[in-house]
Amino acid sequence: MPGQIPDPSVTAGSLPSLGPLAGISATTLTDRLKFGDFQEYGTMLSPLHFLDSLGKRPMVIKTERDEEVDRRKRRREKNKVAAARCRNKKKERTDYLQQESDRLEMLNSDLKAQIEELKLERQQLILMLNRHRPTCIVRTDSVKSPESEANSLLQQLEDK
Repeated sequence: MPGQIPDPSVTAGSLPSLGPLAGISATTLTDRLKFGDFQEYGTMLSPLHFLDSLGKRPMVIKTERDEEVDRRKRRREKNKVAAARCRNKKKERTDYLQQESDRLEMLNSDLKAQIEELKLERQQLILMLNRHRPTCIVRTDSVKSPESEANSLLQQLEDK
């Protein structure tokens, strides 16, 4: 019955199936088991020793060390999952930034090409304007045009 004080004259060797615990008094064994001192005896006892008096439910026996090992395992597992999630998120971010960089480089090169096209078109329009000016009937005084730019452009074209 639970709560009964064992007879001090009974030793573990006289109890059935306690082989390696023989020679330890029942009182000492009971006290050590009560206070969770399973480090020495835990490996020598089978789970059948921890059934209650009716044999229906096993008693929960977990040492602090086992709990700490379990906590460490859980913490490591959570850390492993978090690290994998972090690596995935970092990879996604890197991929996104790489795609954005590629897109902006293409846009930049397209804009540079457009700038060059517009500069060329501007030069052609200035040249057309300067070639048309001598035959134009409209007074050149009323039209404001970049004279110095047009003259330098004409000189450049004539030099070629």
